[in-house]
Amino acid sequence: MNFKNVATYFVPLDRETKDLLNSIKHLKECKKINSLAKQRRIKVTKRTFNITIIQDRPFILLTTDEENLSEFVEDANKKIRREKLNELFDEFSLISFKKIFSLISPELIGLDPIKKAACLQLFSKERFHLLLLGDPGVGKTKLLSSLVSLSPIYSHGLGSGTSSVGLAVTIKGQEVMPGLLALANTGICVIDELNLMKKEDRSSLYNAMENGFITYDKGGHHYRFEANTRIIAAANPIMDKFRGGLAGIRRQIPFDLALISRFHLIFIIRKPDTEKFLKIARNILRENKEIINENDIEFVKGYVEYALKIENVNIPKEFEDEIINFIEKIKKNEKEYIFELNPRIVVGLTKIAKARARMELRDTVNSEDIQIAKDLLLESLKYE
Repeated sequence: MNFKNVATYFVPLDRETKDLLNSIKHLKECKKINSLAKQRRIKVTKRTFNITIIQDRPFILLTTDEENLSEFVEDANKKIRREKLNELFDEFSLISFKKIFSLISPELIGLDPIKKAACLQLFSKERFHLLLLGDPGVGKTKLLSSLVSLSPIYSHGLGSGTSSVGLAVTIKGQEVMPGLLALANTGICVIDELNLMKKEDRSSLYNAMENGFITYDKGGHHYRFEANTRIIAAANPIMDKFRGGLAGIRRQIPFDLALISRFHLIFIIRKPDTEKFLKIARNILRENKEIINENDIEFVKGYVEYALKIENVNIPKEFEDEIINFIEKIKKNEKEYIFELNPRIVVGLTKIAKARARMELRDTVNSEDIQIAKDLLLESLKYE
């Protein structure tokens, strides 16, 4: 400690700096930070995350002009920032469903069940796949784009420009690299206009959707890439727009059972009739259009990463009878639905419930999670 440092050491710190330092007194680096602050070798300032999705909290930012202290200051800043973020994440867990829902295409009115399902897909560690089958101009593409903006890991492709090779790999010269599905490993893979992908190319989706990996063979070489991804795809019906009732819609499904059966939730979206259209128009006029804060988006992406650290979520045995009775009830009405029910329906219901628990940073499913899963499954069976 040189003479200047000794002199400044005995000059009291201002009240704000003392309060800021007091907020990190539990850190093991606190003693050193206090000493350096008293010597005026580091400066202590206050920062916020500039988020609006939850009440923001100030945290400390340390700065220094001394090169030999830069690494220490950088490491301390990372630790302080991470700790404060984790505190905010824990608070955010109580309002996460409502707040994240509000960030998914708020301009689209009337697609609430789909937005809720998309919210929960972000928090599923298991493969959980969604399909949006709808008329043109109902907002499918906007919703997909809005969802991936919240995902820390994602890939985005068009069915019209993606082949079976592109799904599996990207080839640059002699180099074989991960393709669309593998690029989204542990994240979200968005495929828009899936109906425009050739039928022979779609079959490459099957293994990734079912088993979480994809393979490619060329020139005597066998490649395998992990593709443990959650797929959300959008497609238009045959003849571009759904017409008629149940029988008519069934005839316009553009996919075979082999692909359809691999999706856990399938939503039929039809253009609103005049009455619904006017209701949407009134809602739009009443809504105060707000620009989404980019810092809120980054906060949610960080929160998704934080929540996905919860490896396993359990469903208590007490809910088994409730789930079985629910499945039995909807199975009896199977003729009223677009698609036949298969065991994947049960799997999908449990994945939704687990994702809802993980979204709230819980490792055990509760009754509200089960109810939300049941409600979303019922909504996906509707076609009007």
